[in-house]
Amino acid sequence: MTDYSEEQRNELEALESIYPDSFTVLSEKPTTFTITVTSEAGENDETVQTTLKFTYREKYPDETPLYEIISQENLDDNDVTDIIKLLEQQAEENLGMVMIFTLVSAVQEKLNEIVDQIKTRREEEKKQKEREAEEEEKQRFHGTPVTIENFLNWKAKFDAELLEIKRKKMKEEEQAGKNKLSGKQLFEMDHNLDTSDIQFLEE
Repeated sequence: MTDYSEEQRNELEALESIYPDSFTVLSEKPTTFTITVTSEAGENDETVQTTLKFTYREKYPDETPLYEIISQENLDDNDVTDIIKLLEQQAEENLGMVMIFTLVSAVQEKLNEIVDQIKTRREEEKKQKEREAEEEEKQRFHGTPVTIENFLNWKAKFDAELLEIKRKKMKEEEQAGKNKLSGKQLFEMDHNLDTSDIQFLEE
């Protein structure tokens, strides 16, 4: 007959030596403990972390342990759901053997994957932003492509504008010409003009 409590005690001792900094016993009857699992550091030393709480059932390891996630860092809801599913699957596969180390290792791997995904996602976002910035830059320098048709349209407009400017100038000159006074007319209007030049020269 299997001595469940013996197996459980041995596993606890092993876990304590494997996870000295992250293993905590919460109660002895039933045996309940937590193990904090941290991913490898990702970009900017970011890590994802979760604390798993396990409780031995009376006939563990022939029964699966109870497990739950009691805290997590940098994980979204989907990740938490995935970890719970992973624990379920691993517990079923390892029924009959002490399995906490296997479960924790599976979660550890999953967290590392999540960090990689976060990193990949960030890189993708960064590349996407760079691509968008490049596109904007291109658009800024990219005017209307020149075709014979739109060049001729532009030239016709340009010539018309030029012609209009010439017409206006000629009109203005004509107007100015009509209003221009001859030297004699100016002299007759202002008798000081004959002395003003001499004064100017003397000064």
